[in-house]
Amino acid sequence: MVRQAALAALALLPLSLGQVTVSEDFEGGWDESSWPTYAPDCNQGGRVSLDTSTAHSGRNSVRVDGAGGYCGHMFFGTKNVPNGDIYVRTWLKASRAFTDAHVTFITMPDPAQGTNKHLRIGGQNKILMYNREVDDATLPDLSPQGVASSAPLPANQWVCFEYHLGPDGSIETWLNGNPISGLAVGPGVSNPNGGQWQRSSIKPRPTAVYFGWESYGGDSNTFWYDDIAIGSSRIGCESGGGSQPPASTTSPSSPSTTAGATTTFLTTTTPAPNEPTQTKYGQCGGNGYAGPTLCAPGSSCSKLNDWYSQCL
Repeated sequence: MVRQAALAALALLPLSLGQVTVSEDFEGGWDESSWPTYAPDCNQGGRVSLDTSTAHSGRNSVRVDGAGGYCGHMFFGTKNVPNGDIYVRTWLKASRAFTDAHVTFITMPDPAQGTNKHLRIGGQNKILMYNREVDDATLPDLSPQGVASSAPLPANQWVCFEYHLGPDGSIETWLNGNPISGLAVGPGVSNPNGGQWQRSSIKPRPTAVYFGWESYGGDSNTFWYDDIAIGSSRIGCESGGGSQPPASTTSPSSPSTTAGATTTFLTTTTPAPNEPTQTKYGQCGGNGYAGPTLCAPGSSCSKLNDWYSQCL
Protein backbone atom coordinates (compact mmCIF):
# COMPACT_ATOMS: atom_id res chain seq x y z
CA MET A 1 0.00 0.00 0.00
CA VAL A 2 0.96 3.63 -0.35
CA ARG A 3 2.29 4.71 3.02
CA GLN A 4 2.82 8.24 4.26
CA ALA A 5 6.32 8.92 5.54
CA ALA A 6 6.57 7.22 8.91
CA LEU A 7 8.37 8.39 12.01
CA ALA A 8 10.87 5.59 11.47
CA ALA A 9 11.87 7.13 8.17
CA LEU A 10 12.12 10.51 9.84
CA ALA A 11 14.67 9.08 12.23
CA LEU A 12 16.81 7.89 9.33
CA LEU A 13 16.98 11.22 7.51
CA PRO A 14 16.54 14.81 8.69
CA LEU A 15 13.44 15.53 6.64
CA SER A 16 10.10 16.84 7.78
CA LEU A 17 7.16 14.48 7.44
CA GLY A 18 5.56 16.63 4.75
CA GLN A 19 8.58 16.38 2.46
CA VAL A 20 7.96 12.70 1.63
CA THR A 21 4.75 12.15 -0.31
CA VAL A 22 5.04 8.42 -1.02
CA SER A 23 7.11 5.67 0.59
CA GLU A 24 6.43 2.07 -0.41
CA ASP A 25 8.33 -1.18 0.16
CA PHE A 26 5.53 -3.55 -0.97
CA GLU A 27 5.87 -5.70 2.15
CA GLY A 28 2.09 -5.38 2.55
CA GLY A 29 1.60 -6.51 -1.05
CA TRP A 30 0.93 -4.59 -4.24
CA ASP A 31 -2.08 -2.29 -3.78
CA GLU A 32 -3.29 -1.97 -7.37
CA SER A 33 -5.71 0.81 -6.49
CA SER A 34 -2.86 3.00 -5.22
CA TRP A 35 -0.30 1.74 -7.75
CA PRO A 36 -2.35 1.11 -10.92
CA THR A 37 -0.92 -0.21 -14.16
CA TYR A 38 -0.38 2.16 -17.07
CA ALA A 39 -0.12 1.21 -20.74
CA PRO A 40 -1.23 4.08 -23.00
CA ASP A 41 -2.61 3.26 -26.44
CA CYS A 42 -2.04 -0.52 -26.37
CA ASN A 43 -0.58 -3.46 -24.50
CA GLN A 44 0.58 -6.69 -26.10
CA GLY A 45 2.59 -8.82 -23.76
CA GLY A 46 3.69 -6.51 -20.93
CA ARG A 47 2.89 -7.68 -17.40
CA VAL A 48 3.17 -6.40 -13.81
CA SER A 49 3.18 -8.72 -10.79
CA LEU A 50 4.19 -8.94 -7.14
CA ASP A 51 7.39 -10.98 -6.79
CA THR A 52 7.92 -12.65 -3.41
CA SER A 53 11.19 -14.32 -4.42
CA THR A 54 13.47 -11.27 -4.72
CA ALA A 55 13.61 -7.83 -3.12
CA HIS A 56 16.01 -5.09 -2.22
CA SER A 57 14.74 -5.12 1.35
CA GLY A 58 12.26 -7.47 2.98
CA ARG A 59 10.69 -10.14 0.77
CA ASN A 60 8.59 -8.38 -1.88
CA SER A 61 9.18 -6.30 -4.97
CA VAL A 62 7.13 -5.42 -8.04
CA ARG A 63 8.20 -7.15 -11.24
CA VAL A 64 7.60 -5.76 -14.72
CA ASP A 65 8.01 -8.08 -17.71
CA GLY A 66 8.31 -5.86 -20.75
CA ALA A 67 7.95 -7.22 -24.26
CA GLY A 68 9.61 -5.90 -27.40
CA GLY A 69 8.02 -3.11 -29.44
CA TYR A 70 6.04 -0.11 -28.27
CA CYS A 71 2.87 -2.11 -27.57
CA GLY A 72 4.84 -4.49 -25.37
CA HIS A 73 5.06 -1.72 -22.79
CA MET A 74 3.69 -1.86 -19.26
CA PHE A 75 4.09 0.38 -16.22
CA PHE A 76 2.72 0.83 -12.72
CA GLY A 77 2.88 3.97 -10.63
CA THR A 78 1.22 6.82 -8.81
CA LYS A 79 -0.26 10.26 -9.40
CA ASN A 80 0.65 11.24 -5.87
CA VAL A 81 3.48 13.61 -6.77
CA PRO A 82 4.26 16.94 -5.09
CA ASN A 83 3.91 20.34 -6.69
CA GLY A 84 7.15 22.17 -7.32
CA ASP A 85 10.30 20.15 -6.74
CA ILE A 86 9.91 16.42 -7.38
CA TYR A 87 12.45 13.95 -6.02
CA VAL A 88 12.13 10.25 -6.84
CA ARG A 89 14.13 7.38 -5.38
CA THR A 90 13.72 3.74 -6.37
CA TRP A 91 15.80 0.67 -5.93
CA LEU A 92 15.64 -1.34 -9.13
CA LYS A 93 17.13 -4.36 -10.86
CA ALA A 94 17.24 -5.07 -14.60
CA SER A 95 17.69 -8.54 -16.01
CA ARG A 96 19.60 -7.27 -19.05
CA ALA A 97 22.02 -4.45 -19.72
CA PHE A 98 20.94 -1.75 -22.17
CA THR A 99 21.82 -2.16 -25.82
CA ASP A 100 22.06 0.60 -28.44
CA ALA A 101 18.26 0.57 -28.81
CA HIS A 102 16.04 3.26 -27.27
CA VAL A 103 14.10 2.06 -24.21
CA THR A 104 12.29 3.58 -21.21
CA PHE A 105 11.97 2.33 -17.61
CA ILE A 106 10.29 5.42 -16.05
CA THR A 107 7.66 7.48 -17.87
CA MET A 108 5.87 10.60 -16.66
CA PRO A 109 2.87 12.28 -18.32
CA ASP A 110 4.01 15.87 -18.86
CA PRO A 111 1.36 18.44 -19.87
CA ALA A 112 4.11 21.04 -20.30
CA GLN A 113 4.88 19.24 -23.57
CA GLY A 114 1.26 19.00 -24.66
CA THR A 115 -1.55 16.44 -24.49
CA ASN A 116 -0.49 12.80 -24.06
CA LYS A 117 3.22 13.60 -24.10
CA HIS A 118 5.75 12.13 -21.68
CA LEU A 119 9.06 12.81 -20.04
CA ARG A 120 10.95 9.52 -20.17
CA ILE A 121 13.96 8.06 -18.40
CA GLY A 122 15.58 5.09 -20.05
CA GLY A 123 18.55 4.15 -22.15
CA GLN A 124 20.16 4.26 -25.55
CA ASN A 125 23.70 3.58 -26.74
CA LYS A 126 24.08 1.43 -23.62
CA ILE A 127 23.77 4.38 -21.20
CA LEU A 128 21.15 6.07 -19.03
CA MET A 129 19.39 9.03 -20.63
CA TYR A 130 16.30 11.27 -20.59
CA ASN A 131 13.99 11.65 -23.58
CA ARG A 132 11.45 14.43 -24.19
CA GLU A 133 8.67 12.99 -26.31
CA VAL A 134 7.43 16.19 -27.97
CA ASP A 135 10.70 16.87 -29.84
CA ASP A 136 12.58 13.59 -29.18
CA ALA A 137 15.40 15.50 -27.49
CA THR A 138 17.83 13.45 -25.40
CA LEU A 139 19.87 14.24 -22.32
CA PRO A 140 22.77 13.83 -22.75
CA ASP A 141 23.45 14.41 -26.44
CA LEU A 142 24.20 11.02 -28.01
CA SER A 143 27.62 12.08 -29.26
CA PRO A 144 30.69 10.13 -28.09
CA GLN A 145 31.30 12.85 -25.50
CA GLY A 146 27.67 12.78 -24.39
CA VAL A 147 27.64 9.01 -24.03
CA ALA A 148 30.81 9.21 -21.95
CA SER A 149 29.17 11.74 -19.60
CA SER A 150 26.43 9.31 -18.54
CA ALA A 151 26.66 5.79 -17.10
CA PRO A 152 25.37 2.30 -17.89
CA LEU A 153 22.75 0.59 -15.74
CA PRO A 154 24.34 -2.57 -14.30
CA ALA A 155 22.40 -5.78 -14.94
CA ASN A 156 21.26 -8.34 -12.39
CA GLN A 157 21.97 -6.27 -9.30
CA TRP A 158 19.95 -3.91 -7.14
CA VAL A 159 20.92 -0.28 -7.66
CA CYS A 160 19.65 2.96 -6.16
CA PHE A 161 18.37 5.36 -8.82
CA GLU A 162 17.39 8.93 -7.87
CA TYR A 163 16.39 12.01 -9.81
CA HIS A 164 15.16 15.55 -9.21
CA LEU A 165 12.93 17.67 -11.45
CA GLY A 166 12.78 21.34 -10.49
CA PRO A 167 10.06 23.87 -11.41
CA ASP A 168 12.80 25.94 -13.09
CA GLY A 169 13.47 23.11 -15.54
CA SER A 170 16.46 21.75 -13.67
CA ILE A 171 17.29 18.04 -13.67
CA GLU A 172 19.64 16.12 -11.37
CA THR A 173 20.34 12.39 -11.41
CA TRP A 174 22.18 9.99 -9.10
CA LEU A 175 23.12 6.31 -9.40
CA ASN A 176 24.00 4.64 -6.09
CA GLY A 177 24.31 8.10 -4.55
CA ASN A 178 26.75 9.39 -7.17
CA PRO A 179 25.75 12.31 -9.43
CA ILE A 180 25.78 11.70 -13.18
CA SER A 181 27.14 14.85 -14.79
CA GLY A 182 25.64 14.20 -18.22
CA LEU A 183 22.16 13.89 -16.72
CA ALA A 184 22.03 17.35 -15.16
CA VAL A 185 20.78 20.66 -16.52
CA GLY A 186 19.47 23.88 -15.03
CA PRO A 187 20.45 27.33 -13.83
CA GLY A 188 24.09 27.39 -12.82
CA VAL A 189 24.75 23.94 -14.29
CA SER A 190 27.36 23.68 -17.02
CA ASN A 191 26.68 20.63 -19.18
CA PRO A 192 28.45 20.76 -22.55
CA ASN A 193 26.57 17.61 -23.54
CA GLY A 194 23.08 19.01 -22.92
CA GLY A 195 22.76 21.22 -25.98
CA GLN A 196 19.93 19.29 -27.61
CA TRP A 197 17.92 19.26 -24.38
CA GLN A 198 18.42 22.95 -23.69
CA ARG A 199 17.33 24.11 -27.12
CA SER A 200 13.77 24.12 -25.72
CA SER A 201 12.41 26.27 -22.89
CA ILE A 202 9.97 23.55 -21.76
CA LYS A 203 9.99 23.07 -17.99
CA PRO A 204 8.71 19.59 -17.06
CA ARG A 205 5.74 19.39 -14.70
CA PRO A 206 4.82 15.68 -14.43
CA THR A 207 1.42 14.68 -13.12
CA ALA A 208 2.40 11.08 -12.33
CA VAL A 209 5.38 8.75 -12.15
CA TYR A 210 5.20 5.27 -13.68
CA PHE A 211 7.81 2.51 -13.43
CA GLY A 212 8.13 -0.26 -16.00
CA TRP A 213 9.34 -0.90 -19.54
CA GLU A 214 8.82 0.52 -23.00
CA SER A 215 10.86 -0.41 -26.06
CA TYR A 216 10.88 1.33 -29.44
CA GLY A 217 12.54 -1.62 -31.15
CA GLY A 218 12.66 -5.30 -30.37
CA ASP A 219 14.34 -5.22 -26.97
CA SER A 220 12.57 -6.89 -24.06
CA ASN A 221 13.59 -6.80 -20.41
CA THR A 222 12.46 -7.59 -16.88
CA PHE A 223 12.72 -4.94 -14.16
CA TRP A 224 12.12 -5.22 -10.43
CA TYR A 225 11.27 -2.16 -8.31
CA ASP A 226 11.40 -1.82 -4.53
CA ASP A 227 11.63 0.83 -1.80
CA ILE A 228 10.12 3.61 -3.89
CA ALA A 229 9.95 7.08 -2.33
CA ILE A 230 8.72 10.38 -3.80
CA GLY A 231 9.02 13.74 -2.08
CA SER A 232 9.79 17.43 -2.33
CA SER A 233 13.43 17.14 -1.19
CA ARG A 234 16.13 14.56 -1.75
CA ILE A 235 15.44 11.29 0.05
CA GLY A 236 18.73 9.43 -0.43
CA CYS A 237 19.54 5.75 -0.75
CA GLU A 238 19.52 4.91 2.96
CA SER A 239 16.09 6.27 3.91
CA GLY A 240 12.88 4.28 4.25
CA GLY A 241 14.12 0.78 3.51
CA GLY A 242 16.76 2.06 1.15
CA SER A 243 19.88 0.94 2.98
CA GLN A 244 22.50 -0.64 0.79
CA PRO A 245 23.02 -4.43 0.97
CA PRO A 246 25.72 -5.55 3.39
CA ALA A 247 29.19 -5.65 1.89
CA SER A 248 30.26 -9.01 0.52
CA THR A 249 32.90 -10.84 2.52
CA THR A 250 34.49 -12.23 -0.64
CA SER A 251 35.86 -10.54 -3.74
CA PRO A 252 35.79 -12.16 -7.18
CA SER A 253 39.29 -12.96 -8.40
CA SER A 254 38.57 -13.42 -12.08
CA PRO A 255 36.45 -11.74 -14.77
CA SER A 256 32.74 -12.62 -14.86
CA THR A 257 30.29 -12.16 -17.69
CA THR A 258 26.76 -10.78 -17.25
CA ALA A 259 24.22 -10.20 -20.01
CA GLY A 260 26.88 -10.49 -22.67
CA ALA A 261 29.18 -7.84 -21.15
CA THR A 262 32.50 -8.70 -19.53
CA THR A 263 33.13 -7.29 -16.07
CA THR A 264 36.79 -7.12 -15.07
CA PHE A 265 37.53 -7.01 -11.35
CA LEU A 266 40.48 -4.82 -10.48
CA THR A 267 42.94 -5.29 -7.65
CA THR A 268 41.68 -4.38 -4.19
CA THR A 269 44.07 -2.20 -2.18
CA THR A 270 43.77 -1.41 1.50
CA PRO A 271 43.47 2.39 1.68
CA ALA A 272 45.96 4.36 3.72
CA PRO A 273 44.60 6.32 6.69
CA ASN A 274 42.57 9.37 5.62
CA GLU A 275 42.77 8.34 1.95
CA PRO A 276 39.37 8.88 0.30
CA THR A 277 37.43 5.73 -0.59
CA GLN A 278 34.29 5.08 -2.56
CA THR A 279 31.30 3.33 -0.99
CA LYS A 280 30.12 -0.02 -2.28
CA TYR A 281 28.14 0.38 -5.53
CA GLY A 282 29.72 3.80 -6.13
CA GLN A 283 31.77 4.81 -9.18
CA CYS A 284 35.51 4.21 -8.82
CA GLY A 285 36.90 4.80 -12.31
CA GLY A 286 36.34 5.53 -15.98
CA ASN A 287 37.55 8.00 -18.58
CA GLY A 288 37.20 11.52 -17.21
CA TYR A 289 36.38 10.34 -13.68
CA ALA A 290 38.19 12.31 -10.95
CA GLY A 291 36.75 10.84 -7.74
CA PRO A 292 38.00 8.15 -5.33
CA THR A 293 39.45 5.06 -7.01
CA LEU A 294 39.80 2.90 -3.89
CA CYS A 295 36.78 0.98 -2.67
CA ALA A 296 35.55 0.51 0.88
CA PRO A 297 36.62 -2.74 2.58
CA GLY A 298 34.62 -5.70 1.35
CA SER A 299 34.32 -4.42 -2.22
CA SER A 300 36.62 -4.05 -5.21
CA CYS A 301 36.67 -1.78 -8.23
CA SER A 302 35.27 -3.55 -11.31
CA LYS A 303 35.55 -2.14 -14.82
CA LEU A 304 32.22 -2.26 -16.66
CA ASN A 305 33.50 -0.36 -19.69
CA ASP A 306 36.07 2.32 -20.56
CA TRP A 307 33.80 4.99 -19.09
CA TYR A 308 32.56 3.44 -15.86
CA SER A 309 34.02 1.28 -13.07
CA GLN A 310 32.03 0.43 -9.96
CA CYS A 311 32.78 -0.78 -6.42
CA LEU A 312 31.21 -4.25 -6.15
